[in-house]
Formats: sequence, structure tokens, C-alpha cells
Amino acid sequence: MKRCFMTMVAVMTLTMAGAQTVTPQACEQSIVTPKATGRYLWLPIQESAPEGKVQVIVNGMLQMEQNVRMAREQVDYYVALDLQPYRGKGALKVCVQNVPTGSVCFKKLVQNNDADFALIDEKFRPLYHHTPKRGWMNDPNGMFYKDGVWNLYYQYNPYGSMWGNMHWGHSTSTDLIHWKDEGVALAPDAWGTMFSGSCVLDKGTVVAMYTASRPTPFGGDVQAQCIAFSNDGGKTFKKYEGNPVLTAEDKDFRDPRPFWNEDIKAWNLILAAGQEMRIYSSKDLKDWKYESSFGKEYGNHGGVWECPDLFEIKNEKLNIKNWVLICNINPGGPFGGSATQYFVGQFDGHKFTCESKPEVTKWLDYGKDHYATVSFYNALDNRRTVLAWMSNWQYANQVPTKQFRSANSIPRDLGLFRCGEETYVSVVPSKEMTAVRGAKVKNPTEACEIVIDTKSMTEIVLSNTKGEQVTMRYDAGKQTFTMDRTKSGDVSFSEAFPCVTEAPTYGTIKQLRLFIDRCSIEAFDTEGKMAMTNLVFPSEPYNSIKVKGGKATIYQIEN
Repeated sequence: MKRCFMTMVAVMTLTMAGAQTVTPQACEQSIVTPKATGRYLWLPIQESAPEGKVQVIVNGMLQMEQNVRMAREQVDYYVALDLQPYRGKGALKVCVQNVPTGSVCFKKLVQNNDADFALIDEKFRPLYHHTPKRGWMNDPNGMFYKDGVWNLYYQYNPYGSMWGNMHWGHSTSTDLIHWKDEGVALAPDAWGTMFSGSCVLDKGTVVAMYTASRPTPFGGDVQAQCIAFSNDGGKTFKKYEGNPVLTAEDKDFRDPRPFWNEDIKAWNLILAAGQEMRIYSSKDLKDWKYESSFGKEYGNHGGVWECPDLFEIKNEKLNIKNWVLICNINPGGPFGGSATQYFVGQFDGHKFTCESKPEVTKWLDYGKDHYATVSFYNALDNRRTVLAWMSNWQYANQVPTKQFRSANSIPRDLGLFRCGEETYVSVVPSKEMTAVRGAKVKNPTEACEIVIDTKSMTEIVLSNTKGEQVTMRYDAGKQTFTMDRTKSGDVSFSEAFPCVTEAPTYGTIKQLRLFIDRCSIEAFDTEGKMAMTNLVFPSEPYNSIKVKGGKATIYQIEN
């Protein structure tokens, strides 16, 4: 009987494995022994499947564990398990748990050296916005400029296109438009997964400060702040042996944003703690002194405060200078879900003082799909250049893309303007967006910029041959701009998706700039007094535009 059972296992191993050896065990566990050649073990994914666990084991020691939706009945797409870091260190095994042994994933495993294996050409992948090559992306992290290169890190799940397994992905660009995938920069460790954070430059060294989020046996996560150092421009990092450097008893304690403050000759740090922001100071980025908190009774408190930023902006023409505190909030946005609010005031290195009354709420963008906005450290020409995550937590896991999810907004530069008794933050497309303007065209394309010269009442309708359309209206009398995407295309994946968004214009709009890129529309007042970002998923590109009360000029965007 024992010999018969062993023979059955051997037969199953050969039948199921093909190039790899798959050994089924009890309790929905299987052991995969990779081939000696082939850098990538491609894992078949089924998004509707429950999460299983994939573990990398070398010489009996656990090296890595991730939650993966291994395909049970069908394969939606593939993700890569990179075996290179584990080669040459001993016996290499991949253990798959909580996945029935008869699942299709074990028959569809592939191992090769092709980094582009089974890459899907998706119709909703933007042409001039940053996206991950595969997998899930949310908050932009650790952005900085150094030696002619813009560095963008981001919250990243390499093992599926839904949130989980937080790493820091990394991309670089020389023009903020064309991005190169640099792979994973920071991976989970014993202190937890890699939540959001920032990078600074300290005497040529890139220092990343991030939140490590560690699950506990009692439910919930423990969040602490850690640092890592890079001496090769941010390509690779070595984590500080003394991590974590900052802890607290708060459940939500995350998203550190350090920066050098010349006024106090020290580092400042702002991070989110529940529904307030906390400010610290340090001489060495390791030992932090609590200075103050901001947020009680100020602005919107409809959700958790996250992803802060704090910086000074000047407007030479108006002779004004203010500090701006960025506060991303989820939920609580003006049209539901996540959004970016901000506060204008003064900061002395110890305490932020808001100049507005507590009940005043200011939004950086009035669309549904603009969140986690943070700025580049050390940006060119003292600019305050930002990127946002272009989605909304109400439906981010359900949008109709497959092998990747989420894109960043186009780069934007921030400034200041006055309206009445208040100071506001202006938002304009970065100058790099003008540089990619191509030839003028007659009709909209899937990747274009449309410049609208407005009148007192302007209506803009983008449509396609399927009858899908987006309607925008500017009303000078009401000082409002609206965008209606209820008939924009596929809106079926979430009840929260079809909507009309409305923004105040704080005066007259003379010209609008619209950026269209397959699955997004970003609208700006040319003078920066209004910004609105919304996703759209038309079955075919919008190829027609009708403008009442205005004139449109369309530019192809060269990518």
C-alpha cells in the first residue's frame, strides 16, 4: 500500500508538472521545485479566486511569503516570481498553500527568462501616464530629482492587480513623461510590508523613510517608521539595522514625509496619525523629537488622514509666501471616496498655523480620481512638482483593466493665488506636458490635449460612435465647471463610478486645457484656479467633439 501511494504521487508529479516538479500534499498544500534554468516562475492568476500563500524556501528556511490569487478554474493573467535572488544559495522550493491540488494553476506554471512573457496589450493602458508594467499600484512614494533623473516609487503589489503585498516599485524618467521600470526597490521584511513614505537627499545619499505595517495575531496592524539608505542614486537600498526609528501606540501611524528645514538647521517630519498630522524634528533622521500636531477641528474629517506633505510656496507677483500642508483623506472626498485637501498657513519648524477658519475645506482637485498627491524632493528650478494616484478607493480594485491597475496623473506644478480673503493653491500641468504637444488634428484621438477658449457659458461634449459621451460645462455666472461621466462608457463595475463632479472656478476661466489618455480626462484652468481628474472607460476612443460657446484646438500628444 505504501509503495502504491508513493507511485501515485510520482505519477501526479510528472503529470501535473511538465517542466517543474509539483508535489501535492495534504491540506491544500503543494511543493513546486523550479527548474535549474529560467529566472522567472510565472504564476497563473485568477482574480475571483481566494488568496493562497506562496512561500520561497531555501535550505528549509523561509525567505519570502506573499498572498497570491492562484488560478483555480481559469487563468486571467500571469505574474512573475523572480527566482534570481535565491539561486546558488541551496535547495530552492516554492510552497503553495490554501490552493486545491487539482487547480489549473499547477498545470499552467511556466518558467523562462522572458520578462515580457504573456504581457497583455490592454486597451485602457494609458499612453503618456505612468503605469506599472504588471500588478497593482496606488500611492506615489519617495519621489525625488537627482542628476537629471526623476525618481518615482509607488505602492506596489507584484503578485496581482488588486491591493496587497505592499512593496515599493520604482520607475525613473528624464522628462516626467516617459518612464523606465526599475523593478522592486523595497520589499517586505520582519517589520512588515512597505507602506507609503518619502525620500530625501543627505550629502549625496538617498534616504528613504517609510512605514512598515506588520500584522498582529490579535487583528489589525502595527505601523512604525523605518529608514533605508542608497548610495547608487536610489536603485538599491540597505535598510537601517536600528529600525524602526519612530513608533507610537496609534493604530493609524504612517506615511512619513521628512524634509530639510534650513530655518532651524534640522530635519522636519510630518506624518499622519488617525485624523491629525504630527510634526517632528531631528538632526540625523534617526532620533526624532515630537514638536506639535495639527488637524483637530480643521477641514474635512470624513475619513482617515493620510499621505501628508508640507512645503513653502512663493508667488513673486503677488508678493506672498505661505506654507502648504497637503492632507489626503479617505473617505470624505467632495464626491465620495478618497480625495486631496490642503491647508495654507505658516510654519516655523515647530508648529503649523492655518490661516483659514477651521470650517474651511480646500480641495486640490475636484474630480473623483485624484488621491495621495505628494511632491518631488529637490525638484528642478525650485518647482513644487506633484503626482497623484489616479483612482478612488471606492472602486480601485474593480476598474476594468486586467494585468495592471492604476496610473499616475500627469505631472503638475503648484503655486498660490488669492480670491477674496483666502489664499489657494494653483494647479497647472508641468511644462513637460507642453513639450510633448504634436501636430494639430481635426478630431480627438485616444491621446491628445484639447485647448478650449471659453465664453461665459461653454459646453463641451466628447463622444464616440457607440453613443458614449462625456459632457463638460463652464458657467461663468455660477463660477463652476462640471464634468458628467454617467454615459462615458463602462460604468457597471461600481455604483460609485457614474457621477457628475463640480468645481468652483474662483473667478473667470478664459481657457481650459483637457488631457485625454485612453481611460482618463484631466481638466485645468490655464491659470491654475481649477483642476478636475476623472477616469473613463469607453468601448472605443472618443473621436468627436462639439463645443457650444467656445473654440477648440486639438493637439496630438507624441509619446
